Amino acid sequence: MTTVPNDATPTVPPASLSTEEIAAILAGTHSNPFAVLGVHQAGKDFVARCFIPGAETVTAETLAGKELGALARRDDAGFFEGLIATKKIQPVRYRARNEGGEWTVTDPYSFGPVLGPMDDYYIREGSHLRLFDKMGAHPLKHDGADGFHFAVWAPNARRVSVVGDFNNWDGRRHVMRLRQDTGIWEIFVPDIQAGAIYKYEIVGKNGEVLPLKADPFARRSELRPKNASMTTGEINQAWEDAAHRAHWASVDARRQPISIYEVHAGSWQRRDDGEMLSWDELADRLIPYCVDMGFTHIEFLPVTEYPFDPSWGYQTTGLYSPTARFGEPEGFARFVNGAHKVGIGVILDWVPAHFPTDAHGLRWFDGTALYEHEDPRQGYHPDWNTAIYNFGRAEVFSYLVNNALYWAEKFHLDGLRVDAVASMLYLDYSRKHGEWVPNEYGGNENLDAVRFLQTMNKEVYGSHPGIITIAEESTSWPKVSHPVHTGGLGFGFKWNMGFMHDTLQYFQREPVHRKFHHNDLTFGLLYAFSENFVLPLSHDEVVHGKGSLIAKMAGDDWQKFANLRAYYTFMWGYPGKKLLFMGQEFAQWREWSEDRALDWNLLEYPLHEGMRRLVRDLNGTYRNKATLHGRDCEGDGFEWLIADDRDNSVFAWLRKAPGEKLIAVVANLTPVYRESYTIPLPVEGRWKEILNSDAEIYGGSGKGNGGAVQATKNSAGVTTATITLPPLATLMLEQD
Repeated sequence: MTTVPNDATPTVPPASLSTEEIAAILAGTHSNPFAVLGVHQAGKDFVARCFIPGAETVTAETLAGKELGALARRDDAGFFEGLIATKKIQPVRYRARNEGGEWTVTDPYSFGPVLGPMDDYYIREGSHLRLFDKMGAHPLKHDGADGFHFAVWAPNARRVSVVGDFNNWDGRRHVMRLRQDTGIWEIFVPDIQAGAIYKYEIVGKNGEVLPLKADPFARRSELRPKNASMTTGEINQAWEDAAHRAHWASVDARRQPISIYEVHAGSWQRRDDGEMLSWDELADRLIPYCVDMGFTHIEFLPVTEYPFDPSWGYQTTGLYSPTARFGEPEGFARFVNGAHKVGIGVILDWVPAHFPTDAHGLRWFDGTALYEHEDPRQGYHPDWNTAIYNFGRAEVFSYLVNNALYWAEKFHLDGLRVDAVASMLYLDYSRKHGEWVPNEYGGNENLDAVRFLQTMNKEVYGSHPGIITIAEESTSWPKVSHPVHTGGLGFGFKWNMGFMHDTLQYFQREPVHRKFHHNDLTFGLLYAFSENFVLPLSHDEVVHGKGSLIAKMAGDDWQKFANLRAYYTFMWGYPGKKLLFMGQEFAQWREWSEDRALDWNLLEYPLHEGMRRLVRDLNGTYRNKATLHGRDCEGDGFEWLIADDRDNSVFAWLRKAPGEKLIAVVANLTPVYRESYTIPLPVEGRWKEILNSDAEIYGGSGKGNGGAVQATKNSAGVTTATITLPPLATLMLEQD
């Protein structure tokens, strides 16, 4: 081994790097910088090479600070090379100097790879289920040094570098190592701290430098309008939700009360200065509110990072990153933990159907159509001006499956509501003839998307038994919420878009016309048990000029409130889980807007406060009466009592569950007060009036049955009760 002189005079190795290779390093065009930079053995000698712009002298030392030798400056741009006094290849640190001072640089090229051959194997196979621990930026102690490991998939790139403030955004400084088998580039960058800003500089296959890209696996992002990724530690949360998770893992969710409060986190409430609340502030306000209101779950519109506020999060550029609008990722974990401690589940609106075309995002990621289809007939969404994921590509498939698992595991989420499932299932969705590509059998079904959804559901349910997945699927695709092994998509539940459409259409009609549209409220029972349904009155119904729910109701103001109270009570008595968008529980008049808080001042007015009380009592009744939720998804939990009284617009049905008292739901959907209306009941005796949407406490007229009705059997052996039907009201009667 060559001995480095005691005076640390630089010793250039006999087989030094050629000027052409040095020029390639300085230009950032070298095909493999790891082959020349760092520490290498040359015969019996060891040589170190580095590129440190601005340095005039450089001395190599061990990580412990032992000097190994000075390097010669081979190029004034900052390229150094020299023999060092070591007996092995090891990580080194360089002490650089110029007339401005001294600094140290730990050599990223003196560290070996982090990913291994088993990672390569499972990644290529598309079956790697821990990608969120491998890809992106993760803190690591590697070969004695602390730093971050970066990994990104860009198989068609000529060069990929991680850039940030730590290297002056110079793509020549941290060129990544290509793993040929997978197309993944990786590098360990020592000394980087959490909170560092970074992106990837990618040179396409033809030598073109692409717009800087955010990390597809970034777990933290800058606050908009900035869009870089940020290094962050692993989620540090002391979880206190074992009882909550054990409960949901041990029960059949179809037979549990599920009443979901759908929330846009940026506009539920705001600070006095109009700024958005942090996750901790939301936890202090939203969680107690939901407990008081009796909701079982909070469903957030997407909180994965997104650039444009009016997209409400549905055009996400950071699927693994909780948006910076509400603080650091740990804040979201604290929110979920706090919700679980008081028995509230948290559901995330999840968007695997498409992604926006922002330059820093996934589109044309490595200079090719990587995450999307190249053919616009398959890869472009005409409705939303977005790109469609290529579900047939193993790496994209895994990226999305891993994302579902990531939220379930790292943030203990209780559910995923999957957005725009119909747009995924149909190749001709929103396309005219000739604008789409048939599948291999000539059909319009997206078979790759079907396989993706089935796999996602299998993996999520298989590893997180307490979770629920909910499909927003607006067509009659069969078996959406049936198990995969029976040919289903594997979702736990499906939004009942038909219920929402038909019932809203009905309640918007003037009562005098409702008898001609009686089937709007009876038709849904023909298919009510074909899927496990959630009944949604969601954000989609109170935006884009549609107005709020109270504004949709027919009649004058009194009738509007009465209609909405009757509607909610009708819905809570109807089979299926419940979902209500924020603000509708107190009948906000204004259409929802993402840029302002809800109109909480309305609660000062009795009609609005009465509506809120009704929703709270509906939730309490629904949760406390197993009759109303125990057979939500099964036909034996429902029986019509009156389905054909279209002249009076009266409906009545029974809700049933094994071992529970029967509950009759009776709706009078005209403003006519009916004092002696006869309904059939299956059991003689007293039936308690457990809920009346016309009660004075809710803002109604106070008409009712004095707390109970009496069912008697007539001479023909038919059991009936003569009851009072308040105007525009729904009652619930429980067998005493």
